[in-house]
Amino acid sequence: MAETVKKIVKTIKVDLDKCNGCRGCEMACSAYHATPKYSSMNPARSRIRVIMDPFNDEFVPIRATDYTKAGCDGRRVYTIREKEYSECSFCGTICPTRDLFFDPDSGLPLKCDLCEDEKVPLCVQACPQGCLTYVELEEEVEEEVKTSEMELGLKSLVDKYGVQKLQDSFARIAQKG
Repeated sequence: MAETVKKIVKTIKVDLDKCNGCRGCEMACSAYHATPKYSSMNPARSRIRVIMDPFNDEFVPIRATDYTKAGCDGRRVYTIREKEYSECSFCGTICPTRDLFFDPDSGLPLKCDLCEDEKVPLCVQACPQGCLTYVELEEEVEEEVKTSEMELGLKSLVDKYGVQKLQDSFARIAQKG
């Protein structure tokens, strides 16, 4: 059984026209995720990367999203201002077909957590051009309603004794107070 619920979806929007490739977002992210926090900056540990093509003045910040064990087979090509980009250039999925978003020491995948303890992610705060914007959107989503332990117990009683016997039992219990 599914029901429609309103959820707050948090994300970071990117304005590609504003990004100048400064990589301040990468530095802030890597400092936040250093151990201990803010003790070092290593862009290889960043959960955001700026894909750069400085010859064409194109910079695309990409956040690490979900991990997949297999690379995708989608190799679409997008044309932006007469320059062709592969689908992979805009993808934040952590996959084995490229070396982005893996911890340089452990090899474990890194995923953006939107700087969980901060009101606004540090990459957004550190962006001097304002190309990154943190947004919280309210969306209606279909969500499977989880059955509680009590509901499971009641369902098993209904299956065993029937609704009428269960209602009669509840009525007697309610009268006894």
